[in-house]
Amino acid sequence: MRPPPTTWLYALAGTLACALGPAGGQAAGLQRKECMFLQKIEMDHKQCLQEAELENETAGCSKMWDNLTCWPATPRGQVVVLGCPLIFTLFSSSQGLNVSRSCTEEGWTHLEPGPYPVACGFDDKALSLNEQQQTLFYSSVKTGYTIGYSLSLAALLIAMAILSLFRKLHCTRNYIHMHLFMSFILRATAVFIKDLALFDSNSGESDHCSAGSVGCKAAVVLFQYCVMANFFWLLVEGLYLHTLLAISFFSERKYFWGYILIGWGVPSTFTMVWTIIRIHFEDDGCWDTINSSLWWIIKAPILTSILVNFILFICIIRILVQKLRPPDVGKSDSSPYSCRLSCEGNGTGTCRASWAQTPNTSTRRESATAPQAALRSPC
Repeated sequence: MRPPPTTWLYALAGTLACALGPAGGQAAGLQRKECMFLQKIEMDHKQCLQEAELENETAGCSKMWDNLTCWPATPRGQVVVLGCPLIFTLFSSSQGLNVSRSCTEEGWTHLEPGPYPVACGFDDKALSLNEQQQTLFYSSVKTGYTIGYSLSLAALLIAMAILSLFRKLHCTRNYIHMHLFMSFILRATAVFIKDLALFDSNSGESDHCSAGSVGCKAAVVLFQYCVMANFFWLLVEGLYLHTLLAISFFSERKYFWGYILIGWGVPSTFTMVWTIIRIHFEDDGCWDTINSSLWWIIKAPILTSILVNFILFICIIRILVQKLRPPDVGKSDSSPYSCRLSCEGNGTGTCRASWAQTPNTSTRRESATAPQAALRSPC
């Protein structure tokens, strides 16, 4: 009798990965169990083949591997009863289920009481319906963010062209804007590359248990770097705006190189540390799983940048409120003129009164709103 095809086992593992995908931290433990079971199946397969080569030919049924279980050599007329493979404990709550085969003159019989899914309590129909619903949902999400990233990429390319072509727009502020736009462009591009590496039907990178290809891992590393760089350039925008409001005079060129170091250098440092640690400790799959404690190497800097940006936002609001407040709120002088009394210092005691026009309210408001006018200017 021919054993079931090997693709059936891979379909089972793929179904398990899909079913456990959105379960968060619990899915991480179940995926590890899945990989352990698959590795054990592979080891049992090799051991079964080695023992079959060493065994002498028997009058009954020889040792057979059916892609899940190794059936021992058995004389004719006997029945072999074995427990269900352990991998089915992830699908079924039933315990202690067995499968059996009989050795006849024609060889091994079919599996009893039925195929593995039936005999081991695997509800194929319910899981298939759940898998179809999840596939439809994730396909819709993928289509939605692909359209969104495409429109964003087109708009960002137009904005970059405008800022690059017009020389009047070349200044430190717009240079920072251009770096932020570039981080968004790289992030969108990295998303497309990652999707091609992970979800392309011809890539074969859906196995989370074996080591993925170098190209697939490089795509994931590029994606993580671009996402972190995007958040850090948002932080740079907040730092620059706060510096512009809080410090009267500062060297924009000197600060600009510091901003570049923060925007591109800091993310590269954390990404390289994460890559090195993944190579030595968790070199599994394509590095696209985020249920590991090592994920904090990427997540912690991003959360820190968001927190610092929020604090800067509060400080910027406070500074703007102070600058918008008129300096002479408590005075009630309604006369547009002021009298100045000057006395001659020649000993005669003669004094002269002179009248001078004071700045009106609109003048004071213009001086108070000067920082806001500077913020609205293109450079």
